[in-house]
Amino acid sequence: MRSDVTRAHYDRLADKYDENWAYSPEFIQWMTGNILDRLRITPDHRVLDVGGGTGLYARELAEHAEVVVCADPSPAMLDQLPAHERLVSLRAGAEELAEQRVRPPHDGYDAILLKEVIHHVADPPRVLDGLARLLRPGGRMLVVMLPTSIDYPLFDAALRLFRERQPDPVGIAEAMSGSGLDTELTYDEFPLTFSTERYLRMVRNRYMSLLSSFDDAELEKGIEEIRGRYPSPELQCLDRFAFVFGVKA
Repeated sequence: MRSDVTRAHYDRLADKYDENWAYSPEFIQWMTGNILDRLRITPDHRVLDVGGGTGLYARELAEHAEVVVCADPSPAMLDQLPAHERLVSLRAGAEELAEQRVRPPHDGYDAILLKEVIHHVADPPRVLDGLARLLRPGGRMLVVMLPTSIDYPLFDAALRLFRERQPDPVGIAEAMSGSGLDTELTYDEFPLTFSTERYLRMVRNRYMSLLSSFDDAELEKGIEEIRGRYPSPELQCLDRFAFVFGVKA
């Protein structure tokens, strides 16, 4: 990850991470289906979930695989991982794995998942290249990420900061191709409806890591901006994701 600030953010958020408004049962089912459709996991597959956090998706992947290694640099996130005979925790970030500073417990993987992780990485091409080396022949890598602009009901300063920081999925696809993967980029979206007050509480709790860049006064000003722009008790938007998929020859 880019810094200890990011790790501290997720340590602080760990106990309420799965309460994120996006993580409804319907959303999890939709996202899990997208992941499984692309990775095509079978019972003999070894899977590495990089930045897997609380194991929100690793849990379901473990129902289909021989083993799933849920890797995350935050011990507080990994502490939320449920007990499962085919689910293994590993305290490691994407860079540590790619640079072999931390070695995973197997000699190769049939599938590697990075869901909403790549924007935390300082040098995505280098990290993707290192992770690609962990794939077995025919192995699959899936990077799930937000596009360069989002439809979230955030305040203007947060949306600008997101656009500045978010890597372009096209560039990620090019980096994966440069690592020897046969790569495909597709998009899909999920409609969201949620209580305005619940969303504002999540903004105040800095549910997105980029919100940690704003102090309390700036955040409260942003919340008032959101209230003025969205006065209704319910918010609706589309959660659009890029799926960058690659297969190792």
